[in-house]
Amino acid sequence: MSSFPSPKAPLQAVIFDLDGLMFNTEDLYQEVGRDSLARRGKQLTQELLDEMMGRKSDIALQIMIDRHDLEISVEDLATEQAESMRKLIPTRLQPLPGLLSLLAALEAGGIPKAIATSSGRQFVTQVLGQSQLEPRFDFVFTSEDIENGKPAPDVYLLAASSLGFDPARTMVLEDTQIGCRAATAAGAYTVAVPGEHSRDHDFNGVKFIATALSDRRIYQALSLPVTDCEE
Repeated sequence: MSSFPSPKAPLQAVIFDLDGLMFNTEDLYQEVGRDSLARRGKQLTQELLDEMMGRKSDIALQIMIDRHDLEISVEDLATEQAESMRKLIPTRLQPLPGLLSLLAALEAGGIPKAIATSSGRQFVTQVLGQSQLEPRFDFVFTSEDIENGKPAPDVYLLAASSLGFDPARTMVLEDTQIGCRAATAAGAYTVAVPGEHSRDHDFNGVKFIATALSDRRIYQALSLPVTDCEE
């Protein structure tokens, strides 16, 4: 495990991405997207996934439509895929390793936290309702709350401002290159936590690449007891 650059000043808050960082929703999105394209005789390639991942839902779906010349509107494709996701979430949604322990450690340390995601409010409400985690966050921001989605820094600037801290005093945890670009552009202390879906992404500019949310370097950067992390 490599070392990491210490924050120039103590970090005061943590901002979480949602999809693929807190929950296994990227796996579910891929299943839904793959099935949706297969019904139309198309394939969901890794190249297409990388281009879509981390973007606002309407932009990601437009990329899918344009790439395969699909004869469907963004609105109709969104409705179709939302219905498929609605059926999967009750039985397939899972928190990713280290999430619950990290939340507990942040709460024990009195460190405020927020969610800043490219997903829509309806989907986020379903996911957080299923997991019963929404009350544990000070703020939850979705694609409806900002004009410019990731890789623009807007959602992270909004989250830091709402928490009452300079972005440089916040840690952002992200799993995609687009999300990390947004966080670094905001001036946050950005940590990449890639999953299998994003192992090959370019995380240039992040403070370090964590192995999981249980990575002891996350705890150390936040001055939390490393004995609380799962390894």
